[in-house]
Amino acid sequence: MMNMRDGLLNLPNLLTLARIAIIPVFVVLLFFESKTACVWSAALFSVAAVTDAFDGWLARRWGVVTVLGKFLDPLADKLIVTAALIMLIPFGRVPAWAVLLILTREMIVTGLRSIASSEGIVIEASDLGKYKTIFQMVAIIGLLLHYDYYWFFGLQWEIFHVSMHNVGIFYFYIALILTVWSGVEYLSKFFKVFAKK
Repeated sequence: MMNMRDGLLNLPNLLTLARIAIIPVFVVLLFFESKTACVWSAALFSVAAVTDAFDGWLARRWGVVTVLGKFLDPLADKLIVTAALIMLIPFGRVPAWAVLLILTREMIVTGLRSIASSEGIVIEASDLGKYKTIFQMVAIIGLLLHYDYYWFFGLQWEIFHVSMHNVGIFYFYIALILTVWSGVEYLSKFFKVFAKK
């Protein structure tokens, strides 16, 4: 049987722990509103988003899925998304009511999962929940970058102007709709499962 130390010291779990360790650095960067700080915070968040997808795949591929990993992986996701959204509120980049709605949904679904788990029931994450996560990640990266950026492309080096805040807020509202929708879907699944018991 794998002990706690062996369960902790595998690459997927170390990647998850690295995501958690990034959070304080990421939060400190968000105190600076300079364009450079925004780029660095977005880069760190992007690394966290990529390792989120990679560590789960790696754990399954190597057959090192652990109870600790199952606990840490969603925790790391929620911590870094929560930190980003809360830090963006004072800068006026996201509305507080929308962040409250997103975090409330996450707490309700986490609570319901705990209840289901205690009864030995696993309610699988839906595709909606996965799409919600993707749109959330893209939205937060855009909102972190925030400023207007100029891209040069083509043979004649034409200038293409992009407001990353507008890009981010567009994906943010799509993510918000998917957050509410997937939350309602999860509630429906939960009550259907328990109605049959």
